[in-house]
Amino acid sequence: MNKSKSIILWIISLILMIFVVVYQKTTGPTYPKKGSKEIYGIDINYSLPKSNDGSYTVKVFVLDKTAELHGTYKMRRFKSHDDWSEHDLLRNGDTLSFIIPHQPAAGKVMYQLFLAKENQAHIPLTEKPIVLRFRDSVPAVVIVFHLIFIFATIIFSIRTGFEAYYRGDKVKIYSIITIIALILGGFVFGPLMQKFAFGEYWTGWPMKGLFHIADLTDTKTFIALIFWLIGLWAAYKKPETRKWQITASIVLLVVYLIPHSLLGSELDYTKIEKNKIEKTK
Repeated sequence: MNKSKSIILWIISLILMIFVVVYQKTTGPTYPKKGSKEIYGIDINYSLPKSNDGSYTVKVFVLDKTAELHGTYKMRRFKSHDDWSEHDLLRNGDTLSFIIPHQPAAGKVMYQLFLAKENQAHIPLTEKPIVLRFRDSVPAVVIVFHLIFIFATIIFSIRTGFEAYYRGDKVKIYSIITIIALILGGFVFGPLMQKFAFGEYWTGWPMKGLFHIADLTDTKTFIALIFWLIGLWAAYKKPETRKWQITASIVLLVVYLIPHSLLGSELDYTKIEKNKIEKTK
């Protein structure tokens, strides 16, 4: 493969990697719920959180520069015996807000806002309640190294697939780099992030049984590694056959198109306590 063609394939691999990363970030269950709604002639743009960034409470707010609206919110813990708890939104200047009390790692809270004007009926801001998941703080260095190696995994996996398809001579070394990056990103720094955030190193298959997918993020990483190990084996045992590296590249690409944190760690309050969620002032 000539140098110019190789550079073009690296650029394409980089572009595809960026697309995958952006897609995964904006489609996952922890990405804020964004939108806009007209309520009694007033346009409300909102970005409602679905995750926290550490060990503290979460402030939920919407902007109302007209100061003509008021409202309420309801919330309860997800997977609990709680009844819905309903309170008034607090106004501070042009914002209406409330606080969700901090929950244990992997604990979830459902909430929904309702806005009204004067004495008219309250209108829900969103059709369904929002589910917010809590996590504990993760050291920045762990996050940075996890992301570096995951990004490297994606770009080298794609590039190795191209190398195999065009029958280049670097399939073996690119396969090795892909696997090393995947192990470091998904099986070293990934579990460290999981431990800091949710108290467990690994929650994917087969931790909850052979026939239980469990945490999809962990499980899909495990599947990607299996395919790439097969691809590396084939590169040495059957170098004339490139289908396994191409397959592994496609599998990893599909794996990372699955939204991050889907079927992730989740606390079942019904199994630990029955106290209602308390309002935090």
